[in-house]
Amino acid sequence: MKLNGKKALVTGAGGGIGKAIVKALQREGAVVAGTDTNADAIEADTAISGDLTDKAFAAGLPQQASDALGGLDILVNNAGVMRRGVITDATDDDFTLSFAVNVEAPFHLCRAAIPIMAQSGGGAIVNMSSCWGLRPGPGHPIYVASKAALASLTQCLGRDHAHQGIRVNAVCPNEVNTPMLRTGFEIRGINPDTAIDDLNSTVPLGRIAEPEDIADVVVFLASDDARYMCGALLEVNGGKPVT
Repeated sequence: MKLNGKKALVTGAGGGIGKAIVKALQREGAVVAGTDTNADAIEADTAISGDLTDKAFAAGLPQQASDALGGLDILVNNAGVMRRGVITDATDDDFTLSFAVNVEAPFHLCRAAIPIMAQSGGGAIVNMSSCWGLRPGPGHPIYVASKAALASLTQCLGRDHAHQGIRVNAVCPNEVNTPMLRTGFEIRGINPDTAIDDLNSTVPLGRIAEPEDIADVVVFLASDDARYMCGALLEVNGGKPVT
């Protein structure tokens, strides 16, 4: 198993992609602490309930996970929120929440996790950015800006901490078939099954991603298979460009 004996922390562990990441890490031998606002939705070895917009909680989470697991080798900053709409329709709360979860929480988590990992000889951090953070699409300026910031942070940290044996990389998906995606369609009065069928037809591989497609790339970046990768932004999009 690629991650046998490794200790991992996954944020957003109760969501569609988060659950798939937890299962994939466990499948490869890792012991996993997962965090989300609803601990009942977490299927990790250790469940930690908390709000990542609470800076003190986010900053203390790596040590909390390390204490529970007996160390920390892998951090997956998976938690994220999406606020849709052009900037003239956006609220201050939309902006504040998006950057708190998508940028500030990974900042606090990385800052706290890196010394823990360095003390034990290294580790791997995988951030969840987005294709939209690399090539902005229409109607999502807050989401795009936050994911672009996380992508840039990933590149900086990948360079700054490689000498400590800490590899920092990011996965950049396009659309993924998750409850969050489906709920977004429902909120707009769109049948999610029909909408996903329509999205499937726009992807060269014939379908949008399933959570497992993303989770397997996270495992790759967390494992020694990606031992020479630092600051990489891996697009996982089925060949579909941002439009």
